[in-house]
This record gives sequence, C-alpha cells and structure tokens, in this order.
Amino acid sequence: MLTRLFAALFAAICSPLAHAADAARSTYVPPPPPAGVSSGSVVQVIVSLFLVLAAVMAVAWFLKRLNHPHQSGLGALKVVSGIAVGQRERIVLVEVNDTWLVVGVAPGQVNALHTMAKGTIPETDSSTGTIPERSFQSWLKQHMEKRNG
Repeated sequence: MLTRLFAALFAAICSPLAHAADAARSTYVPPPPPAGVSSGSVVQVIVSLFLVLAAVMAVAWFLKRLNHPHQSGLGALKVVSGIAVGQRERIVLVEVNDTWLVVGVAPGQVNALHTMAKGTIPETDSSTGTIPERSFQSWLKQHMEKRNG
C-alpha cells in the first residue's frame, strides 16, 4: 500500500514535467542538412586566399623597401663589386670617399686585404664575353699570384 502511494505521488509530480519536456521537444525543428558546397562559397574561399597572399606579398615588399641598405647614411660607403671565393666567403670591393678597399668577408670576420686609390674598372666585354686586363678579377688574380710566389 505504501508503494502504491509513492507511485501515485511520483506520477503526480513527474507527469507535468514530462509533458512540459515533450512540448518543448516538439516545438524545436532542426534545420535541414546542407545540400552540398555551393560554387559561391568556393569562389569566396579562393578570393579570400588570394587577398591574404597579396597582403603578405605587400608587407614583404614594404619591409624590403624599408630596410634597403642603399638608403642608409650619407652614402659614404658603396659596394663596387664582389666575388664569391667559397661557400660562405667573399671578396668585396668597397668605395670609401676616394679610396677603394678590398675586403675579405667570412662568417664572423671582415678583413681588409688591400687599399688603393679610386679608379675605374672596366666591365666585361659584352660582345666577346672576355674580361679586360684591367678588371678587378684580373687584378685580384695577379696579386694573389704575387702573394703565393
């Protein structure tokens, strides 16, 4: 008898709650599943990708122009020429006012190899592809031969 009383009391309390939950559940209608990817969304993604890539390239170009080495100082130093003599070593001809410095550049060190008065070094002959005798490369070769004996 006591169990019947508890069952009736439980049914009386839970019945309105269950009915309210059913009513709330029946009013919600889920949206229909998407039919697929539309061509408009694909175009939107591609255009967005190109805009992001263009923005990255514009920022890179701006930073390159901002940090350009030829725009610094009063122009007292100027790199005239350079040549690689190893994977990480270079010989560079630097102009300082009216003097040319031949500088050896390696990772972690810069050494002055020779100093000479400013002069003109002819470029490579474009018709024959040969280097004239008064070029920096021939001068360097000649001085290296003298040094090595």
